[in-house]
Amino acid sequence: MNTLRRHYPEYLMEAAGLGLFMISAAVFTTLLEHPGSPIHQAIALPLLRRFLIGVAMGLTAIAIVYSPWGKQSGAHLNPAFTLTFFRLGKVKPWDAFYYIWFQFFGGLIGLLLAGGILRGAIADPSVNYIVTAPGAGGVGVAFLAELAISFGMMLMVLFVSNNPSRGRYTGLFAGALIATYITLEAPLSGMSMNPARTTASAILARNFTALWVYFIAPLVGMLLASEVYVRWKGRNAVRCAKLHHENNKRCIFRCGYRRQGIGYEPMSLSDRLPQ
Repeated sequence: MNTLRRHYPEYLMEAAGLGLFMISAAVFTTLLEHPGSPIHQAIALPLLRRFLIGVAMGLTAIAIVYSPWGKQSGAHLNPAFTLTFFRLGKVKPWDAFYYIWFQFFGGLIGLLLAGGILRGAIADPSVNYIVTAPGAGGVGVAFLAELAISFGMMLMVLFVSNNPSRGRYTGLFAGALIATYITLEAPLSGMSMNPARTTASAILARNFTALWVYFIAPLVGMLLASEVYVRWKGRNAVRCAKLHHENNKRCIFRCGYRRQGIGYEPMSLSDRLPQ
């Protein structure tokens, strides 16, 4: 309860961030995929429609990462991200617990609000509460695809966010990957990478097809990426769990940065050890 009292703003920011992401995903998918939408009728090519959805969702993710809330909470928005940073020793146990619960809660509330905005359109089979399910290749292909894209996303985040000169651009790289994945990978698995995002859609659509894929594959993929990074760079190279750190917001993680003027610099190992 003490942790909850001290860090509840970050937990609420995580919930709000994923909630806004779900609203954006539902709105743009409805605009581009619902057969009654003029935009859908004007764009016949599915690949182009997925590209436009991908760009919209990539920009949404970027906006959340660089928002005041994203800068403070770290903008995980994903239990697999949080558990991977917990495994890397950057997130404390109770923070990980509350982050995950609030992410699930935020995703569901966001999609419920989207349903209120879009009415019956969100339940149309063409949108179906933006549910993620295996494509024509089946469950095996969907599992491997989710594992691969989750591995790629986490590896990118670790390499970019822990680079002093490029760390501030992590959100931009993440948005670009999301846009690419939605455009190219969505037909294989629906492009989730996120157990909380998939669960919200599954509950409202009442479609739990291969739900286990979207819990296990993202987590395994991101944990594998973290192991690759640690073996390559060493555990001390992982400095924080935020996607954007060069800001004036508090950091609740086991952070490897120290404030210098208006910016941050990595702490040395001796700085982190008790004197």
